Formats: sequence, structure tokens, C-alpha cells
Amino acid sequence: MLSLLDTLTLGTWGALLLHYWRNGELNLLIHPAYAWLTVTTGFLLVTLAGMRLVLWLGRRSDSMQHLSSLPRSLGAVLLLAVALGGFWVPPKVFASDLANDREVAEFMTLARPQPQGFRAAAKSEDRSIVDWVRTLNVYPEPDAYAGQSAKVQGFVIHPPELPDNYLLLARFVITCCAADVYPVGLPVALPSSRTLFSPDAWLEVQGTMTTVDFNGNRKLVIQAETITEIDEPDNPYAS
Repeated sequence: MLSLLDTLTLGTWGALLLHYWRNGELNLLIHPAYAWLTVTTGFLLVTLAGMRLVLWLGRRSDSMQHLSSLPRSLGAVLLLAVALGGFWVPPKVFASDLANDREVAEFMTLARPQPQGFRAAAKSEDRSIVDWVRTLNVYPEPDAYAGQSAKVQGFVIHPPELPDNYLLLARFVITCCAADVYPVGLPVALPSSRTLFSPDAWLEVQGTMTTVDFNGNRKLVIQAETITEIDEPDNPYAS
């Protein structure tokens, strides 16, 4: 009984990982650098489950000898239930509510280890939100970037400390898996205080970098010239 339950659990978890991969949802859960490892694990789990099933069928007359303790059986049932639930509840992209719960870097300072080397874009308008934040982390002098062109994409956050004619354009950075994502972003000065964008809306902002004093601190700000609402990208996380 327990041998079959273990086999079903292994196979279901493997199938779930492959399901996320086939549906393009794996990038919502794990850093792209580890996708191959996750997919390989899925294939191995399905293969192992198939081999165990063949063995179980070959000696099913002896299966009653493999009854185990109730606690272990309940654990296997729970793992199986969680895996089955993964087929019905798709992963969701993190949004502004989580970003408000965690510090948004620069606006503060990006001080977390990066899994990849950083190389600044040759043209300022080619820098993403993450590139700008990493650049500021290397050389945190806002006035050095004043007047440079910017063209960035991200989702909208409305932090309470920003004036009404500002929003925070942000991206989530993933270093390993969805459990360790954290937001980075830059303030955007809107062309008009009457311009309204709902939280979590995805925008492409073109404008010029400038510096603004917030509570006695100079911060790099994008002075928006054009703002376009865009669809959420296939991979909403940066790495």
C-alpha cells in the first residue's frame, strides 16, 4: 500500500514540474539558470515512479507486507495532495502588495548578492530598471546620471511616502526561486498630477533622468515624457 502511494507521489511531483515547464510557468517559480535542473528532476521523478510501478505490479501479491506507520502514510498523502493541487492552482506573479511589504531597492540601496556579473548598457536608454539600480549601487551619485535618456518597463507601485504626481516603477528580481524575490525600482515623475495608473499596471516609460530632493535626500528620478501601458511580459521577473 505505502509503496504504491510513494510511487504515485513521486510521479505526480515529476509530472507537476514538467507541467510548469510545458506551460511556460516555470519562470514564475525559479531562476532561469536552474530551469534545466528542475526539468531534469521532473523527468527523473517520472522515470523513477514508472520503474517503481513496474516493480510493484510484479510483486503486488506481497504488497500487504509493506504497510507502514500511519504518520508516514499521512505525510505521503499530504505530499500527493499538494502536488495535485498544483495542477489546479496556477502560480501567480508577485505584485505591488508584496513590494510594499518588502523594501524596494533604490529608492534604497541594492545590497544583495547577484548571481550574475553586471555590465552596464552602452546606451542609457538600453538600461532596464534593474540595470539602473545596479549602476546606482556601483556609483551612488544621482547627479552623475542627470540628463541621460531612459526607456524602462515595470509595474506600478504607489508608496505612501511619494507625492501624488509620482509613482514607483518596479521589477522583481529572482536570485534562486520565488521564495527569495525582492523588488527594485525607481521613482517616476508624472507629466501631470492628474495622470492615474492603477497598482500593478505594466508601463513603458520614456523620459530623462533628473534628481529630486525627498526628505533631504537626493534621489534619481525618471522625468516621464511618454508613458505607455503594456501587457505583462512572459517573464515578469528580472535576474
